[in-house]
Amino acid sequence: MQDRPDARELLEAVRAFLEEQVVPALDGTRQFHARVAANVLAIVGRELAGGDEALRVEWHQLVTLLAAPTAAVPETGAALFAAVRALNDTLATRIQSGDADDGPWRQAVLAHLRVTAAARLAIANPKYAGPRSER
Repeated sequence: MQDRPDARELLEAVRAFLEEQVVPALDGTRQFHARVAANVLAIVGRELAGGDEALRVEWHQLVTLLAAPTAAVPETGAALFAAVRALNDTLATRIQSGDADDGPWRQAVLAHLRVTAAARLAIANPKYAGPRSER
């Protein structure tokens, strides 16, 4: 591991280079692909900055929502990701079986999904994660 520049700084430098120098020099499909590449680097940077914390929060929310038996929150990114995925699979199964069709658990599921979607949007595209009116 290097001290400086760290992975986030390297990603930011390449992203800035693409956006400031490469994108303006291109046109058409190549410009579009350069914009996509810069956007991917920005997403990866945001994921490095806050992705594990967002996963930990989601894990805690799912454990509470599902009243799942728990051990300690998984420490590593891969184990944490796998644990969250497994809990989301359980949630999806319960939703598909009709458990969230009505009642107080439905409201808890909807609240969880809103919070989770906002957290994921904050990483994928912060422009879409801002406050908006309820539909």
